[in-house]
Amino acid sequence: MTTLGTPLSPSATRVMLLGSGELGKEVLIALQRLGVETIAVDRYDNAPGQQVAHHAHTIAMTDPEALRALIEREQPTLVVPEIEAIATPVLQALEAEGRVRVVPTARATRLTMDREGIRRLAAETLGLPTSPYQFCDSLAELQAAIDAGIGYPCIVKPVMSSSGKGQSKIDGPQDVPKAWDYAMAGGRVSHGRIIVEGFIDFDYEITLLTVRARGAGGQVQTQFCEPIGHVQVGGDYVESWQPHPMSEAALREAERIARAITDDLGTGLNGEPAGCGVYGVELFVKGDKVWFSEVSPRPHDTGMVTMITQWQSEFDLHARAILGLPVDTSLKTPGASAVIYGGVDAPGIVFDGVVEALAEPGTDLRLFGKPESFAKRRMGVALARDADVQAARTKAKAAAAKVKPRAAGG
Repeated sequence: MTTLGTPLSPSATRVMLLGSGELGKEVLIALQRLGVETIAVDRYDNAPGQQVAHHAHTIAMTDPEALRALIEREQPTLVVPEIEAIATPVLQALEAEGRVRVVPTARATRLTMDREGIRRLAAETLGLPTSPYQFCDSLAELQAAIDAGIGYPCIVKPVMSSSGKGQSKIDGPQDVPKAWDYAMAGGRVSHGRIIVEGFIDFDYEITLLTVRARGAGGQVQTQFCEPIGHVQVGGDYVESWQPHPMSEAALREAERIARAITDDLGTGLNGEPAGCGVYGVELFVKGDKVWFSEVSPRPHDTGMVTMITQWQSEFDLHARAILGLPVDTSLKTPGASAVIYGGVDAPGIVFDGVVEALAEPGTDLRLFGKPESFAKRRMGVALARDADVQAARTKAKAAAAKVKPRAAGG
């Protein structure tokens, strides 16, 4: 794609996002800066991205008939899946019919929407290093897999979930039933299947944002952002920072693994290079050893730190790459992010402490505008920059702690 049109005109370049939460909202804003007409789709009304898009629709994206009807009615230039819970066979059919282009590809969306497809591709097809794993359809199968060799400790995850939902660590037999129930409650789609992974004794985990974009000669090139370190609690990201220090050998291996998986996911219908966009590749690292964990064919929640650390954030990079434009993955400054949780269960909350949070030089906030708060729902993020990444982490966490969500009138 080399020509961009004018929004709300016959020449418009129209992009539809399937999933319009806080990450989708930033992608939509980045697209609008380039004159793109945007269509935000989500499962609930007034999602963050719907508040800024030219057009908004609320449907069950797992309903194949509803999804096909909406895409055929809107006729977008591009369809950009931003969540896992989507009727991906419809996207594959529409792409095969030449009706729409799916970002990065419909195949990549299908493979990465559940952990089984992507883990089997990485470990069994590409031969990339991963933790030992097994897929299970019942509590009895889970216990048998642990007893047969996975062992304790281990990690249990639904095959389809987002932001770590339903993920837990099992330290002994007493934790197995609770972990199964938690995985069943946290999955995006209730089909009773989980992955159990042997525990890797890693030093740290990173997100390596991998960008496939067209270079000056028109060929697809792979570029990498500086590695992002992050902390997860219960499988959910709570803070991230960039750059994370790594040995040169570990960084080379991380890039090799990320390139291998994204090269495969980026293959088009006829084997041609395609699949432009940002991929969030999650990796475990111990010394110079690196293991593949997961990949998302879209901007990653830990990558929100790039809104303060990079000249082009992961959202700018994604927007440019999917439109066929050049990208710049270079770092501007070390920095960090820290999550702001809702703290309360209430609609239309208010935020105290915003002035105090922003009083510290080099800090910023993003409040997502979600219409309803839950105690552990991510409602915003604090960002901080500093020449020293540890100082940036301290500033980001302090700023996040100063923001106090509460029920309106409370």
